[in-house]
Amino acid sequence: MALPLNAPQIEMGLPAPEEFAAPRNEIARLALLHDEARETALLANLLGRTPFAAAAIAIGALAAIIFAYGALPIAEPVAWLALVLIGLGAMARNYTRAIRQPFERGILREFAYDLNAIAIYAGFAWGAGAYLALGPQTSVLALIGFAVLVPVLVAVTLRTREISLGFLAPVAGLSAFAAVLRPFPEGPLAAAFVLIACAAVGGAIFWAERLSMPPRAGARFANLSLGQP
Repeated sequence: MALPLNAPQIEMGLPAPEEFAAPRNEIARLALLHDEARETALLANLLGRTPFAAAAIAIGALAAIIFAYGALPIAEPVAWLALVLIGLGAMARNYTRAIRQPFERGILREFAYDLNAIAIYAGFAWGAGAYLALGPQTSVLALIGFAVLVPVLVAVTLRTREISLGFLAPVAGLSAFAAVLRPFPEGPLAAAFVLIACAAVGGAIFWAERLSMPPRAGARFANLSLGQP
């Protein structure tokens, strides 16, 4: 009579291979469920923080308009404000659609994907303010503040690297170009300082998320199954 494939293990009193596999499968399933729950929680938190990021952009735009009042013809700041409001409207529409099902992972993933695209547009709209909302006598410090403060508020509010960098990058580029092409006083120097300041903010965004993000559950459970701490 043919012996079963695991006969040597049975004869030696050792567990069969499937007995090893079953606990590992359960651990892998538990790790997968944990990662899915963690992703859903992160996306739901992003959804909840989005109105605060939109409010930061709106308040920043209002402050820039007040700061530059009288320095430019009214048509240019109004055109810039319209561009910013389009981005805020898209953000509000995306939020309204997702908040109806705030814990559906598919809906939340779609929300985050759309928010990333909206943030890139909003960054271009905000950066256009260096041409349309700031007067020709804007100082280097004021230009740096315009290019850095609102992106910092967006990053602190959303706490998401990709979306925050997507907003920051066009702001940095357009503000630096405006310093040279408009031109502002000490244009090339102002452009260099803007790029340095924005690069510092971008580095801070990158490392802040990397340092604060715990390892994925799958990696932790895999280490446990191998007897590692």
